[in-house]
Order: sequence, then structure tokens, then C-alpha cells
Amino acid sequence: MQHLPAVKPTRPAGNPREIEAAARVLVQAHHPLLHAGQGVLYAEATPELIELADLLQIPVMTTLEGKSAFPEDHPLALGSGSGVMSRPVYHFLGRADMVFAIGTGLTKHGMATTLPPGKVIIHATNDVRDLNKNYQTEYPILGDARLVLRQMIDAVKDLRGAQGGGRDGAVAAEITQVREGWLQEWMPKLASDEVPLNPYRIIWDFMHTVDAREAIVTHDSGGPRDQLMPFYRATAPRSYIGWGKSHALGTGLGLIIGAKLAAPGKFCVNFMGDVAFGMTGLDFETAVGCGIPITTIVLNNSSGAIERRGLAHPDATPTRVSGANYADLGRSLGGYAERVEKPAEIIPAIQRARRMNDEGHAVLLEFITCDEPHYSHRRGL
Repeated sequence: MQHLPAVKPTRPAGNPREIEAAARVLVQAHHPLLHAGQGVLYAEATPELIELADLLQIPVMTTLEGKSAFPEDHPLALGSGSGVMSRPVYHFLGRADMVFAIGTGLTKHGMATTLPPGKVIIHATNDVRDLNKNYQTEYPILGDARLVLRQMIDAVKDLRGAQGGGRDGAVAAEITQVREGWLQEWMPKLASDEVPLNPYRIIWDFMHTVDAREAIVTHDSGGPRDQLMPFYRATAPRSYIGWGKSHALGTGLGLIIGAKLAAPGKFCVNFMGDVAFGMTGLDFETAVGCGIPITTIVLNNSSGAIERRGLAHPDATPTRVSGANYADLGRSLGGYAERVEKPAEIIPAIQRARRMNDEGHAVLLEFITCDEPHYSHRRGL
């Protein structure tokens, strides 16, 4: 077979005059915010994003697809936003007077956080079609995310000096305060002992059992996405695969199989609902048959809950699914599977799943959950 040479991509930098003008606005803003998208991951620009944030002590949020582009355990991390968002994103985005969007198309969509009106926008993207597409941009920049961020860092240093004129820790302290208050409000669900299980308890226990740097996590669309994304803290680039704009239910299972092939040393886990598993669950057999040791977590509430609540007519027939035992199905397909129904069983089941993955087995954990109707700062339908 003939091997063709790899295609070498072009990486254009931003126009220097546009960079200088944008940098001036950035350093003069009273409440600036960095809004990072998937382009930061493509450009491998996380170090530059961290450097700029630290230089000016600017809070950073990421898009759904850009989640993990900025380490979410960093003091300036707000978390991520989509159709739902963390409290720090909601708080700081609402207050921001200037938004520097980097590596994102700023598309208005149900799975993208809407920018409130009245913000001055710097928008840096490598696709000219995204500029002024959905938001009027006072400072458009066309260029590769990594090169543009490096140019902005240099321009800021020229304007403010090497120390950058930071805000002496006040922003980081406020982020911590807002985050802790938000988590305290959610703790009754995050630490719930209810049966059937609350899905937030499963997510919370997972977060406190698995080192995020050793894992790659994704979700399906619907409830599992909107429950997991605001709370889960992705701490390393590409440790989280965020999606939801254009793919069908069940996509997460295929994504996590691919992630395990790309990073065999990682604990690769996808969260999905029972409806998604009903559509594509037999792909679990692919993981079994091909010896790809992933973990699939099925949050089974026997209801297409997020879709049912979205039905327009109050008398519409509720959507229900079979309530089948998916753990039995996972075992019949040759994988290791457990059905978990009690809070005390959550962490041991996750620990066993990881051990079984390490031994080369694909794992299915079926958690029997309640129909949880609440989401963090979810935009109205």
C-alpha cells in the first residue's frame, strides 16, 4: 500500500494591529472574561491560555466542546457552559463587560451558552465564516488559537509590563466563594441517600473516586450530559469529550471506544441514559469482541425524562421505556456488568469497573436512578 505524506496544516497568526487594539481593550476592561472553545484543544494552546489568564488574573470558562481546554481545578477556572452551566459561569458571564472568545465559533445554539447583551467582544477564530455570524464583534481576529494567544500575551506584556498588572488574587477568591456556595446548594442532591439513586450522587461519587487526570470521560446527549457537564472538573486537555450539537443519542459509546484506542492507559468512561442505550447499546458488544476495555455507565430511570419535559402539550402521552435489565444484557454480550441500586454500592462498583478494565474487560454499570428534573442554570426551552 502506498503511504501518502501527512498533510501539513497552515497556522496563520493574527493581524498585529488587530492584536494590539484587542490587547488594549483586554487590559482596560473592568470585568473581562476568557471564553475558550474547541479550537484551543485543536491548536494545543492550553499552556498559552493558562499564561494569559494568570498574567491578567482573568476568569476562564469553556464551551461544551472546549471543556478540558483549561484545567478546571485552576483557581481562575469557572467551569463550562452549554444549555446548562456552573454557577461560576453564570455569575461571571453575567457581570463581564468584555468577553475574549478564543477558538470558538460563538454559534447561537441550544448547546451553546448565550452571551448576554452589552458585552464588548474580542473574537479570535481560524474560520472567517464565524466572525460576526451570530454576534457583532468589535474586535475580530482571524488566526490560529495558539499563535493568537501568544501574540496577545506579548502585547499585554508590552502594555502592562511582565507582571501584567494582575488583580492580586481577588478574582480567584471570588470564584472559590461562588463555587462553594453553589455546591452547598446542590449538596442535598450530590450527597443524596435516596433510592432510586439520584444521578447527581453517582456523578459526585465518581468525581471523588477517579482522578480526572487518569481518565477520559464523555456523556451522551440529554439528561446525562446536562447533569454531568456543570459539575465534573476536567483537569487535563482532552480528558473530557464534550458534544451535543449535531449527533444522535448513543454517540458517546462510540466516542469512548475510540478514546480507549487512542489512549489505552486511561480509564475511559461514558455516561448515557437508558434511551440512548436502547438505541445503540449493542455497540457494547463491539467493545467486548474487539477487546476494548471501556466502562459504560447507564443511568436508568426507565424514562426519556428530558424529552418528556420538553413536550409542548401538557396532555401529551409521557415517554416511557421498557425498564429492561441492561446489566443482564451486558453480561449476555460477554462483558462484565453490575446493576447498582443502593448509594453505598456506587463507589465500590466504580472501583471494580476500573479493576476489570485494567484486566482487559469491557464493563457496563447500570445504575437505577430516579427521574431527576433539576439542572444547574438550565436555559428555558
